[in-house]
Order: sequence, then structure tokens, then C-alpha cells
Amino acid sequence: MIPVVLDCDPGHDDVFAILLAAAHPGIDLRAITTVAGNGTLDQVTRNALRVCTLAGITGIPVAAGAASDKTAPRIHGASALDGADLPEPADLLSSDGAVAVMERLLEQAPLTIVATGPLTNVAALLERRPDLRPEIVLMGGSCGRGNWRPLAEFNIWADPEAADRVFTSGLPVTMCGLDVTHQALATPDVFERLRAMATPLADTMADLLRFFASTYDEVFGMPDPPVHDPVAVAAVAKPSLLKFVDAPVAVELDGTHTRGATVVDLHGITGRPANVRVAVELDRPGFWDMMLSAIERLGRAA
Repeated sequence: MIPVVLDCDPGHDDVFAILLAAAHPGIDLRAITTVAGNGTLDQVTRNALRVCTLAGITGIPVAAGAASDKTAPRIHGASALDGADLPEPADLLSSDGAVAVMERLLEQAPLTIVATGPLTNVAALLERRPDLRPEIVLMGGSCGRGNWRPLAEFNIWADPEAADRVFTSGLPVTMCGLDVTHQALATPDVFERLRAMATPLADTMADLLRFFASTYDEVFGMPDPPVHDPVAVAAVAKPSLLKFVDAPVAVELDGTHTRGATVVDLHGITGRPANVRVAVELDRPGFWDMMLSAIERLGRAA
């Protein structure tokens, strides 16, 4: 089992990442840390706790990290998780902050940080403890166009300096950007399989996905929404589901129209050494089989 800290900003797709990380037999989920992104820090932290309660995920600390005023209500709604009624949290928030929790766990043993929100917490950890050497697998960036600005994906745009700190850290970094996460589409068959499980958890996931589908269709003209964040978990749990290439990746910090863009040199034009493993293809049927199996496993146990 691979020890993992999930640093997230729930967020509809982060919910799927939490469920996959908690249920997959190849992952030992050590902590969930939160960062503002899809909603405010208070919102996303509360959402993480509520999802754990809904899915019966216990014994895993949830710790709050960095706040920000850069949020995405037009995609995730006023609560950052609109579309379904979730229970009140059963567990209390950790008294330690996100960076302190990561630091303590890394002092005990090597682990992988799966980051599915802005990289503010991860960059703060690297700044505070450069001697710690986690592997970092992130959802963010793009080899081409963006989703929050024409060339910038939201997680990187929200804190490009933090992303630059991560990409230039010299650590093993894997990027699951829009190119590959847009292959993880929740098509009608996914909804049918969720409803067929007939568990409260699966029904709630279908309701959340339905809201997510409506906003994605309204904003991006995509009636089948992409569940970005669990792709990063899949890259750890079952990397054979993805195809990767090693490439130089830089974050644009100063561009008038391109701040937050990830500049991915897929063809070695710059001559710079590769610093990131970039996911470019996803086995969609295999991904959804794994994702839905995790939801079914948790739903039967809850």
C-alpha cells in the first residue's frame, strides 16, 4: 500500500478523489488536508468532513490549510458542493494545520502527496522543510488551453507562485492536467451504474454529479462533466491506467494574458531537462470501473 496525503479543495470532483483514496486497496490514506479553491477554506474543510461522514471514512485526520479569496462558485455552487444534502460532520477537525500534519507524517515515513487543489499548502511545506522529499502527484495545468483563463487551469492560476515552487523543486512530480482529466467524462452510463448500486452514498454521488454536469454544460458546453481530481489518485493507485511522458514544464508568472499557464515542452524544443512526468492518456473504462468499485465498496460498508 502506498501511503498518501490527499490535499484537496472539495469541490465535486474532489469528493470522488476522497472516496477513491479511502477505498482503493493499494492506497493507505494517512490524512486529508484542505486548501481554499473550489470554495473558501471553511467551506471546503466542512465539505471534506461531511463527505467522510457520509461515506463512513473514519480514523483519518482532516486538517485545514491555506485560505484564499480565489474560488469557483459558478462551477461548484454557493457551498462549493451544491446538488445534494450531506450529513453534519461526525468527526472534529484536527487541531494541527495542514502543513504541520504533512510535516509530521513525512518525518515518520516517505509518502506521496496527491494535490487536487491550488498548491499553496504543498509549496509552504517545501519552503518550511526542504529536507523532506515527498513525491507529488497533482491535478492541475494543461498542455494546451485552460479552463479558468484561456491558457490557465484553475488550480495553477489560483497560486502560480506555489505551482512554480513545486515544479522547480527537484522532487518527483506528476501532472494530471486537463488534457487527461477531460478524458474522465461522467457519461450517462456512469449515472446508470451509480443508480443501480442503490446505496445512499451512490445516490448522493449521482446527485452531486448531476449538479456538476449542469454547471459544466452551462459554462463550458460540456453536458458530460469531467471528474478531474480522482485521475490524480488513479495515477498513484493504478498508474497502468494512464500514459505518461517526461517533459520540461514551467509556470508562467508574468504574462499579461497567460499568468498561471503551464508551458509543457512535449517535443524538447527548449532543450531543457524534463522535470515533470505528464499524464497524457487515460483508460477511461478502466478508470470508471475502479472509481465505481470504490463507491460501491464504501456504500455497502457505510
